[in-house]
Amino acid sequence: MRGFEKAKAYKNIEFELPIRSTLHSAGYDIAIIEDIEILPGEIRLGVTGIKAFMQDDEVLMIYPRSSLPRRYHLTIPNNVGIIDKDYYGNVDNDGAIFVSLHNFGTETVNLKKGERVAQGIFQKYLVSPTEKEVTSVRNGGFGSTGK
Repeated sequence: MRGFEKAKAYKNIEFELPIRSTLHSAGYDIAIIEDIEILPGEIRLGVTGIKAFMQDDEVLMIYPRSSLPRRYHLTIPNNVGIIDKDYYGNVDNDGAIFVSLHNFGTETVNLKKGERVAQGIFQKYLVSPTEKEVTSVRNGGFGSTGK
């Protein structure tokens, strides 16, 4: 079982959960739920209001939509966002997903609520059979592993 639901802090805001646009789309379109202004050279977090649940051996990969650089001179600065299974429901922010957006253009970009900025793809992953047993658990939100 995998999918999306509203994060607790955004339960009372009206918006659609991510969907695949076509039968053979790999990615779920992810939109922002608040207007945002991004100045030239600036990196801002786009609020999506969603969280993702998945199986133990899965990850949600967040990629920029292909139209983002062409239409807006925006990209995701780390190229791909990694949403681990244990990010869901964490103590800090309930697993709310944000999309980092970098304006590499020369003009201010204004995005409106509902603008699709990213796509999320659920993927299986493998672990090395030689790694030592991992017993630590996540206790924080955005960017919390390895603190």
